[in-house]
Amino acid sequence: MPENNDFDFASVQAIITPEDVKIHAAELHGVLSGLICAGFPFESNDYLSMINDLFNNGEGLPATVKSLVKSLFSDVWTKLLDESYSFQLLLPDDDDSIVERGHALSVWVQGFNLGYGLQQKDNAVVSDDVKEVLADFAEIANLSDEMEEDEDTEQAYFEIAEYVRISALLCFTELGVPPNETSTGKTIH
Repeated sequence: MPENNDFDFASVQAIITPEDVKIHAAELHGVLSGLICAGFPFESNDYLSMINDLFNNGEGLPATVKSLVKSLFSDVWTKLLDESYSFQLLLPDDDDSIVERGHALSVWVQGFNLGYGLQQKDNAVVSDDVKEVLADFAEIANLSDEMEEDEDTEQAYFEIAEYVRISALLCFTELGVPPNETSTGKTIH
């Protein structure tokens, strides 16, 4: 696992795959991001049981995957709270095919929507901006895997990925609940 908490898609997927847990790295990051952006409290560890239920049929996660999930959760929090907007989607590198990257973006958005829905299921009151983001994310989640390897597709992919990143930050700004350092006695930085 990365020591400096700078995760990349390939490293995260490489930790998950041998453990035979049915998680796509982008989807896992999306679920955690969706939970946090919808107001999941930093102080709660309930996300671990949610991940168990969603991706491992309620069985305990292997130790390496559980450690990865904890580290990713902390990393998402740190990046969302960073005033320099360092939050990034966990997606394959630009060297990977546009089909693979497009699929991962779609899966990330599906995960975000799932995490968001789990956290906000009892709270239907959100701004028009967040409603628009959620409607857009529902469309993005259904992107076709049939993509051309050309400049226009590359440009569209980058624009959509950046829109998703900024939109996640918007959701966090509106609904996220930053950790209360005085009550926990710790900071996540």
